[in-house]
Amino acid sequence: MEIVGYSDPLTARPGDSVRFMVSTARREFRARIVRLVHGDVNPMGPGFVEREVDASVNGAYPGREQLIWPGSYVEVADHPALKPQDLTVIAHVYPTTPDLGRQGIVTKWSEHEATGYGLFVAEDGSVEFRIGNGDTIVRASSGHPLTSHRWHLVAGWHDTATGTAGVVQIPLERAGTQTGQRWQDSSVAGPRALSHTERQALLAASWTGERAGHHFNGKISAPMLLAKAPSSAESVLEWAAEGASMEGIIARWDLAEGSGSPSVTDRSGNGLHGTAVNMPTRGVTGHRWAGRATHFRDDPDEYDAIHFHDDDIDDVGWEPDVEWRVPDDLPSGVYGLRLDAGDSARDCVPFFVVPRAGSATADVAFLAPTNSYYAYANERLEDSLGPDFQPAYTEDQDRYDYMAKNRLLSMYDRHSDGSGVCYSSRLRPNLTMRPSHYMRSNGIPHLFSGDLHLVDWLEHEGHGHDVLTDEALHFDGASLLEGYRVVITGTHPEYWSAQMLDALDEYLAGGGRLMYLGGNGFYWVTAFDPERPHVIEIRRTPGTTRAWEAAPGEYHLSSTGEPGGLWRHRGREPQKLLGVGFTAQGFDRNAPYYVNPDLDPRAAFVFDGIDTSDGKFGDHPSLVLRHGAAGFELDRTDYVLGTPVGTLLLASTRNTDFSDSYQHVVEEIMMSNSRQGATVNELVRADMVIVPYPQGGAVFSVGSISWCGGLSIDGYNSDVSVVTRNVLNAFLQEDWSLA
Repeated sequence: MEIVGYSDPLTARPGDSVRFMVSTARREFRARIVRLVHGDVNPMGPGFVEREVDASVNGAYPGREQLIWPGSYVEVADHPALKPQDLTVIAHVYPTTPDLGRQGIVTKWSEHEATGYGLFVAEDGSVEFRIGNGDTIVRASSGHPLTSHRWHLVAGWHDTATGTAGVVQIPLERAGTQTGQRWQDSSVAGPRALSHTERQALLAASWTGERAGHHFNGKISAPMLLAKAPSSAESVLEWAAEGASMEGIIARWDLAEGSGSPSVTDRSGNGLHGTAVNMPTRGVTGHRWAGRATHFRDDPDEYDAIHFHDDDIDDVGWEPDVEWRVPDDLPSGVYGLRLDAGDSARDCVPFFVVPRAGSATADVAFLAPTNSYYAYANERLEDSLGPDFQPAYTEDQDRYDYMAKNRLLSMYDRHSDGSGVCYSSRLRPNLTMRPSHYMRSNGIPHLFSGDLHLVDWLEHEGHGHDVLTDEALHFDGASLLEGYRVVITGTHPEYWSAQMLDALDEYLAGGGRLMYLGGNGFYWVTAFDPERPHVIEIRRTPGTTRAWEAAPGEYHLSSTGEPGGLWRHRGREPQKLLGVGFTAQGFDRNAPYYVNPDLDPRAAFVFDGIDTSDGKFGDHPSLVLRHGAAGFELDRTDYVLGTPVGTLLLASTRNTDFSDSYQHVVEEIMMSNSRQGATVNELVRADMVIVPYPQGGAVFSVGSISWCGGLSIDGYNSDVSVVTRNVLNAFLQEDWSLA
């Protein structure tokens, strides 16, 4: 891409300042604030619609390139104690890509100056210890490659008395015990005196010029530094077992402490604490893990580790190029900073303007599923759909090239070592959150671009509305929803925190009304990092429909300590709140609904104005999967899973109208069998329901991600549009109820 940017914050209130970080190789770019209404350029719909905003920041700006530096590590400030002459570096390592070239383990090393020391994975996959005196670099190697995905005790040392340096490499069994394999240890002649660099000490990387590089992939556990050299490899074993209390200890970093923060604690008493950079995975099992503890808080000794990746990214740290104070009188809405550097160098950076909690300016609120936008941020699908994946949509290849070049990953991707991506930061470009984004797999609008179908419909219908976001709901709680008669979800509100669920529970119990116009909602347990609120976290666990699976013992969120996985596995099934929950997914076509032949007369208003003489509706074109009202991902009722007694079933799809591209969800399949496809499984369906709540409250659920793709069809008079209009108009009536 020739120009790209992101905003901070994503959610702004009147009076807030929004900073826009921009990167371009062009000398100049123009910026303009716009209100985004519709981004899908499919000719069956209204096309691209935006409205320019008269803003003080509209104008020309000098261009500059800003770079992204992926890779996680721990940084420890320079200190005289880190510069001994006799020294031993010890760590337990679990390498996941030992064949990917040099990788730092524990280093205070300057290659350019030939000074300091460093314990590395060498180019050949063996353990290597480097030392320098300013003139000469000495390397001691084990000469034996590390085994991928296995624990090893490794060490490097320097002895001034003998002028030697050496390494130790010991393979370990489960829970840190030695294997019967031969130790690898060796020593070489070296300088009697070391010269030390002034650079910081690093765990899981080493300095390459002014940047950390040579990033380690895998786990490091119980790293330590001592001001003495061993007399034998057995000494290394003894010292590794003694820990922070031994004589000569300089630093012993406790990688279990502070799992919910960037802080890394030194247990030696010398105060050589570190800071984790670029969000490595914490709350992970270490070399002592024996399976007895399953939570990092239950036995920290078994979780004394961090999993580092060469493609981890937190805050990319760009400098702002445009900063705008949101006017006090700016209406709530979906906005963007349109960037134009000439020719094809264009981008649009979205942001949301949300009213302050308790200050509703309309009866209707659209709740933008921003957690989903960031879970899917920069999704490229190669990992989740396999190496043979061939994209159906390739017109924005430059965008995907930028993602790949800069190693921008979604929560559906895997790191370069095969482990899943469990964190997502909004302080980086999110190139799939663009108004005209289409999924590569099937060329359809999804998430942000799909939700603009709903924003456009509300505008067309003349319904004044506020825009809310997941993060605003999480941090403001139920007070954010005060004053709204109706709250409408986006099309794929998949990622919810406990605080968001609590807020919605309170809203509905107080008579609020919700229109759930999507599918696969309220599915994954999601947390905002309390110390880094720009970060969300998940853990994908067994027994779920998942793109990857967390390692055993690593199912709890490092940021909050709560169990990850699905809300249904924590007793908060979506059916209990919405009446329906995730049941199937498929990506080739949609299907129509059929009105419940035993429809409760109280719900007949839903179908006023549409022809249901053949029992069918929604059998019309769609901007999502071409035709039909229900599809992509589907939700159904299930009284065992908590669909409330008293729920009104309005309509359902028929499983036989879908192809076997649609499959029943994994979490409900107890044993392998061949009867999970739509053509033979009646659980592959979408149900449409109304769930009554106290004090006139209610939830209307459609159970389909594709639903909003039909809103603008037939001049906004499609079956989808009419049903949505009927329900919204009814829900807006203060005295409406199902009684």
